[in-house]
Amino acid sequence: MNLPDWSVRRWVLVAIVVFAAIGLALGTPAQKTLVVERVDSGEVIIADSVSNGTTVGLEYMHSVEKSRVYDEYTVRGMSLANTRMEFESYGWGLPAGVNVTLEDGVFVYEPDKTYQTITVKPGRIANHTLTVGDRTYDLVERADANSVHIRVTRTTALTRLLVGR
Repeated sequence: MNLPDWSVRRWVLVAIVVFAAIGLALGTPAQKTLVVERVDSGEVIIADSVSNGTTVGLEYMHSVEKSRVYDEYTVRGMSLANTRMEFESYGWGLPAGVNVTLEDGVFVYEPDKTYQTITVKPGRIANHTLTVGDRTYDLVERADANSVHIRVTRTTALTRLLVGR
């Protein structure tokens, strides 16, 4: 009986391991992922695992007022609920006719509006950052200052591995 030489057996073993790893990755259940994709190309620039209750924050400098604005969202199911907004001064686009409280010198608004998709135009002057749980991303750099869609979707571990954070 002739056995295949070692190099053939090695390649067969490598192929088995690779196919097993792909099968495992494809077989893992999809989980919730916050996805940020460029509007112009559809390129996914951030894919980060989330669960119900995960906080997602957008922080930027108001272009006219030159003061900090922070929009906080909470993952609820497959949606993003805008649960808090903080701003340091009133200006164009900031809530004027709503119930606002003052906390430590910062205006706080709790809108509780829910979105399937949030579209943002990160700006170099505004210097938008995105925080997902305890991780912070430079949204301007990642998007090259192009508009992005932010949404919650279901992805597999293989998809997140290929996209990266």
